[in-house]
Amino acid sequence: MEIRKYRQEDLEQIACLFCDTVHTINIRDYSQEQVDAWATGSVNLEEWNTSFLESITCIATEKDLIVGFGNIYADGYLDKLYVHKDFQGKGIATAICNLLEREIGAKSIITVHASITARPFFEKRGYRTVRKQEVRRHGILLTNYIMEKTIV
Repeated sequence: MEIRKYRQEDLEQIACLFCDTVHTINIRDYSQEQVDAWATGSVNLEEWNTSFLESITCIATEKDLIVGFGNIYADGYLDKLYVHKDFQGKGIATAICNLLEREIGAKSIITVHASITARPFFEKRGYRTVRKQEVRRHGILLTNYIMEKTIV
């Protein structure tokens, strides 16, 4: 596995990875209706590209296949962290998260809105739940958790 910086030509593969992962992995913790609202199969590529360019964005690859991605903003908001459905449990999310946390630097507070599925991963990394929340996507309520970690 190689981890590198985001390139604009990654965008379509990332969008597919996101949708596939939500529909095959997050379905364990969310209903079909919820995953359909969360990952509709269509993302605003222009908005995603802008967000990836404005943040620290890492791409994990195996040969030419993108197997994971994540991004974090300078203010410590970890926005996205997804691993390809066929590459779960191989340390990819850990490697990406380690790099993002290092890049943001010491004495930072990192905040993430973790799904039910991702919450145990972040807890193992020392994140604490600030609060549970319900967010509305396309009229459907989804549960997630605002979590924080202080980097010392």
